[in-house]
Amino acid sequence: MVCVLAAWFYTGGSRPYGYLGLGEVMVFVFFGLVAVIGTTYVQTETFELLALYAAVGIGALACAILVVNNLRDIPTDTIAGKRTLAVVLGDERTRYLYAFLVGAAAVAVVAVAAASTWWCLLGLVFVLRLLPALRTVLGGATGLGLIPVLQQTGIGQLIWAVPVAVPLIVLNLGG
Repeated sequence: MVCVLAAWFYTGGSRPYGYLGLGEVMVFVFFGLVAVIGTTYVQTETFELLALYAAVGIGALACAILVVNNLRDIPTDTIAGKRTLAVVLGDERTRYLYAFLVGAAAVAVVAVAAASTWWCLLGLVFVLRLLPALRTVLGGATGLGLIPVLQQTGIGQLIWAVPVAVPLIVLNLGG
């Protein structure tokens, strides 16, 4: 129920937090930490450090999608008075934030692998999918030029998740 309320108040209510520069924080918390750690807890009834590492990776990429969307919308959000994190940070720093989030997701793959099985390092293949997106973002693309980055980042998140999850599932089935 808390997740549903969080989704509603992102753009709903009298003071939507998505327009107060808190969207990325909430996406990280609810689409990363709550989703992954919460799901793990429901299934195992324990807190797993491994789940935290995975949550950071998934949450970072979920935030990266929002960062690109808000980067694209800086001009219109500024005019409309929406103070997204991208509006607050400005164009250049928002582009670096995107790169940081992709890097954080890569570090999270290594952390998951170190805490479980090195087979999870196959998850690093997501970086190959996001290299064109990184070039586009860091190259200064604007407006419609950022639309493909949304898709590339979403696919990158899926490519992160599958090769990380499958070895963990196999490891758990064998244990």
